[in-house]
Amino acid sequence: MTTENLSLSEHFVSLSQHLTTPEEQKDLQAFNTLGFPARADYFCQPESVDECRRALDWASEHGQPVFALGDGSNLILAADISGLTLQMNNQHRYYQPQPDGSVLLGVGAGVVWHDLVMETVKKGLYGLENLALIPGRVGAAPVQNIGAYGTELADLLESVETVRVCDRQLSVLTRDECQFGYRDSIFKSDAYQQGADYQSIITGLVLRLQTKAEPRLGYGDLAAQLEGQEITPLAIAEAVCSIRRSKLPDPAEVGNAGSFFKNPIISNAQAEALKERYPEMPLYPAGTGLKKLAAGWLIQQCGFKGTRRGAVGIYPKQALVLVHYGNGRACELLELADEVVTEVRRRFQVELEREPQLIS
Repeated sequence: MTTENLSLSEHFVSLSQHLTTPEEQKDLQAFNTLGFPARADYFCQPESVDECRRALDWASEHGQPVFALGDGSNLILAADISGLTLQMNNQHRYYQPQPDGSVLLGVGAGVVWHDLVMETVKKGLYGLENLALIPGRVGAAPVQNIGAYGTELADLLESVETVRVCDRQLSVLTRDECQFGYRDSIFKSDAYQQGADYQSIITGLVLRLQTKAEPRLGYGDLAAQLEGQEITPLAIAEAVCSIRRSKLPDPAEVGNAGSFFKNPIISNAQAEALKERYPEMPLYPAGTGLKKLAAGWLIQQCGFKGTRRGAVGIYPKQALVLVHYGNGRACELLELADEVVTEVRRRFQVELEREPQLIS
């Protein structure tokens, strides 16, 4: 094995020799940050790749479909989940310094993402600091190529380790094989989600971090937040946390799934036409011939910011975040989301796309 192909499975061997029978009729209300009631027919939390394989063996033997659950922070549970719901809970980390001064980090899918970010920045490593306070587990990060403040997971990722559901074979995908895009990856495809031949469970990542300063401060108000401070990975992460807390609700206090809609990407021609009508509209480069709009700005211009419809609403401090105040149903939130989509389409001729995965 070379350091360039660091694999979690080659470093960490399961000490457990058995997997207990999955729990039946598991209450998932505490396992989705929107807090909607739902149940899983069967539920388990493997703590290693070996345990994951045994759980998949159990599902195969009992004829049960498999659903991979992260921390439920990008999920709308509008129905119960049939079959086996599997939530990886492997907590391993492996830091491997490289000759060029970078550090390869192998990490288990069950690690809480923000905990990992803070662990790395306290070690003085650059790379993850702009991604602080994003909810969820490590295994969910590549699915939607999480990003914030000018950084995406794809910028740091070396490989993704998976176990294929159909035959329990271990695979390692390179960054290019993950087919990353804006909030997108191969793992969102039907084949990887539920295809008989390719459905896979993400069990770990390998990330490349840096010991030398490579700060990205040009997005939003991050530079202003850090003015007068020594620029370190920890300082950047703490600034990101401060900004996010000022704008976004804590899921422990108000149910939410973070950004509910993707920022639309449109042609330069359409962007220029909109800019003529709305000179204050924020625009961002998004590749050759393309511009990215701020979905939150579009929603706010339509007057939805702070709207409440019974048990659901739109967060008063950030129009991009739909919230569940409690005792509501997913269908109520989806009705409000449809209302937002329809009005943005009518006013701007722009189509909003939902970000969280819907289980219905």
